[in-house]
Amino acid sequence: MLDIESLTRQYGSEAAVDGLSAQLARGELTVLIGRSGAGKTTLLRCLDGLEQPDEGRITVDDAPLAATDAALVFQSGALVDGKSAVGNVLDGALGRKPAWRELIGWHSPDEKRVAIERLHDVGLAGYADRPVEALSGGQQQRVGIARALQQQPDVLLADEPVASLDPETGRSVLAVLAHAVSEHDLFGLVSLHQPGLASDVADHYLGMAGGQLVLDRPAAQIDSDDIEGVYAHE
Repeated sequence: MLDIESLTRQYGSEAAVDGLSAQLARGELTVLIGRSGAGKTTLLRCLDGLEQPDEGRITVDDAPLAATDAALVFQSGALVDGKSAVGNVLDGALGRKPAWRELIGWHSPDEKRVAIERLHDVGLAGYADRPVEALSGGQQQRVGIARALQQQPDVLLADEPVASLDPETGRSVLAVLAHAVSEHDLFGLVSLHQPGLASDVADHYLGMAGGQLVLDRPAAQIDSDDIEGVYAHE
């Protein structure tokens, strides 16, 4: 299990995450919901190692979660224009490589083979050499997922990955994300403002309000009143 224990992250006197405790199960996609400012992004950034909590801890099977063991898919994709799809995917492994390789952008044949496999995994076989700026928004988010998988993470995170996509494309991207979590036996956590888009793929729901956890329930036990209740919190 991935355990989040009494996690707190403060900015001055304001607690963006306030004593939050939760568990994620391996191979499951957990959907994180809540109003803007509820603390969802801060929680994801703490899990990814981009921010350090002021209190609490995050462990996987009782061992501290290392920053290199979590990968984050950003809302905007955060891809590098001018690079191909496979070039962006290869960047996902840079944090695990020696600094000199990062500087010159050298990748082994095995890394290139795996990167192409990652694109195949997300439904982009044959797109390896396409410039990312020539891809649609949904395709770019799939490249972002492939890049995260190239990092070989234990935890796959996504921060509003479908916010700028139409509902049909958003559902397809979330299906790719859920498949990746299941196929690679990862801990998956995705924040959404449109929880209904994940109704077919979510295994569990967490809801946040005011930095605290207000919903923690399997997807099979969730109804519309539960979802609305999360957004009713001030």
